[in-house]
Amino acid sequence: MGQKTENKKLHSKIVRRRDFLAGAAVGVLGANLVWQPKAAVAAGNAKPAPSGAEIAKVRIYPAIGICRVGGSDEWFYAPEVPGLPPKPNGGFKDDDGKIKKQVQRFRVYAFDALDRVIGEVTDAEATISWSAHLVNAKAAWYGFNNPLDNGDLAPGLPGQKRNQYFTDNAERQRMLVIDGGEKDISGPNVNPDGTDPAYAFEGEFWGEERVGLGKVRTDDEGRLLVVPPSGVSNSPTKAAITSFADNDGWHDDWCDGPVTATVQLANGVTFKADPAWVACVGPNFAPDIPPISTMYDVVSNLNVEEGWVEPPEAPISFLKYIYPTFRRAALMVWLTDAANLRQGWLDSGDFSDPAFIKKLTDSSESNKAFRLAVFEKFRNPYNTGPDAFKEERLKIPYMMGDGVNYSGSPLQWFQFPKQQYEHLRMWAEGQFFDDWKDSEVDAIERLEDLPVELQPNALTEAALEPCSGGAFHPGVELTYYLRLAPMYQRNTDENAEPFRLAHGDRPSLIQDLGFLLTPEIAFNGYGDTPPPIGPQMAGDLTRWMGLPWQCDAFSCQQVLMQENYPTAVWWPALLPIDVLPETYYKELMDVTLPASERRKFFDNRVAWSRAVAGIGYHANGSYWDGITNMITLWERMGFVVKLPGPKDDKAPAGVPKEVYVEVGRADTMEFRFDWKPKDGMLPK
Repeated sequence: MGQKTENKKLHSKIVRRRDFLAGAAVGVLGANLVWQPKAAVAAGNAKPAPSGAEIAKVRIYPAIGICRVGGSDEWFYAPEVPGLPPKPNGGFKDDDGKIKKQVQRFRVYAFDALDRVIGEVTDAEATISWSAHLVNAKAAWYGFNNPLDNGDLAPGLPGQKRNQYFTDNAERQRMLVIDGGEKDISGPNVNPDGTDPAYAFEGEFWGEERVGLGKVRTDDEGRLLVVPPSGVSNSPTKAAITSFADNDGWHDDWCDGPVTATVQLANGVTFKADPAWVACVGPNFAPDIPPISTMYDVVSNLNVEEGWVEPPEAPISFLKYIYPTFRRAALMVWLTDAANLRQGWLDSGDFSDPAFIKKLTDSSESNKAFRLAVFEKFRNPYNTGPDAFKEERLKIPYMMGDGVNYSGSPLQWFQFPKQQYEHLRMWAEGQFFDDWKDSEVDAIERLEDLPVELQPNALTEAALEPCSGGAFHPGVELTYYLRLAPMYQRNTDENAEPFRLAHGDRPSLIQDLGFLLTPEIAFNGYGDTPPPIGPQMAGDLTRWMGLPWQCDAFSCQQVLMQENYPTAVWWPALLPIDVLPETYYKELMDVTLPASERRKFFDNRVAWSRAVAGIGYHANGSYWDGITNMITLWERMGFVVKLPGPKDDKAPAGVPKEVYVEVGRADTMEFRFDWKPKDGMLPK
């Protein structure tokens, strides 16, 4: 069979698409439907290849994939359509209350010589030989103080090596780097139950403790599945927790590394696929509510600023470039009191009011004053002058930023990526078209519902969209380095896709940059050692994050500033702050209660992290106790998910028909550690 025949077979298989118009159109705006999740895919310049086009190259998607740890053996797929959250059967926890793992699925797509999309390549058309390498190098890296790229607005603070009592690099690699090794896999349904040790990533820490870093499988089409580890943290030395980010003697099992593939067609023609990357990070405890700025927004902003892609031309799509930001801002009211009371603090308007939302879609000149008034409520990332700290303080979102080390810096507050803010500015000027009611979009439920030319980039966008795109201190999943050009292949190869990380070739997983990691060294290197802001090796992404991960994630809930209220927060869309608990929700839905009582339960919120600090060993309610105990208690926390609101005739007024409720929280937090710190090691 010739190559053209192979290509035609492949093309005819994947070019079929669903008749979108068969789907129901969006109805009249209503309080229960206004902020529904909608597929919103950036079209870009992607084009479909003509029938019979020859394969010239193949690429792996998503370019950057995200797994999320969980203690359960059950799992669900990471999102594959932008705008649509994951929907695991039975919820995000198993019957034993353990968190299910988020598995990243990787696919291969074929392109012709003009870079037009031919379609997905599966086991039916080719032999795909996958390889992945996962490493945890946190304990061998440098401590985190603040981002190193913020210049004079928030100067980077040098960091010392973690576990610096190991001075020899060979010893540091042996004792501190958990190398899961490189695993190869090929064919459909390989390692289907995930128990084959040949496909498990496992390394050693401290010369004595075996640490699992996940495993690989394939699905029935031969696609690669990266299954994350279980979120386990431990200290073989029984060391105490003394830092939110840097704890010597500790490990966790976050990890990352390259994903590669070779593709051999039936006629023997072989391609080396453009590689991808995968990172295994923490759970998303509010999966139905995206962060107001996402990691996709951050990298997209870099791509535009570097000239790697063109910004969208006016008029822009409301659905793609405006709707997501407003929806995310609106839904923050379910995660933090600072947002729930925002209309009072900021006179921002009620984002849940159908009449208000309908006006947001009006691009007429007569509505411009309204749009400009709303636009002024969002924090301006261009305002970095001496008065910016106070001028931008209460604006949307009321969240902390990268520059918290410097009181009075404008970067003390969360900053929008400038392109995201530019989209809002274009909206305010009326340079958009209203495509909110789009029957084709509302028919999209899975990746295969998208036109073939949109599928590859949709996978990358969907992977990065749930990840936080700001407050990198260091962050929830990954951190500030992803906004920097030297991290990407495109920085040195004009033919590379913008989202693909540059792959390094250092002789060692250890990267010795001297006694202190300074901003200058981070960008320029140290002697013959290349800079860490550059091509990446396995373990290089997650090494910058907090160690162990639970301490950073759960220490950064909210921060008391100079003013008492409102209280600024960190990452509510991943780690909620103030929630409507399931107990209150049940009272709200109780038709035997008076409407006034049901309304009281609806109006009240509780702390998502309630009852944690002070439980366990050395209980005194201190900060250190709280973040130490989360190493054990994290799986007992609840998930905020969308549930139906009351629909009975006696339901309290003003309650939406869909509400976001904390579910799955353990009934008790009475867990204890199975170890105690050694004498003299408790924090002072």
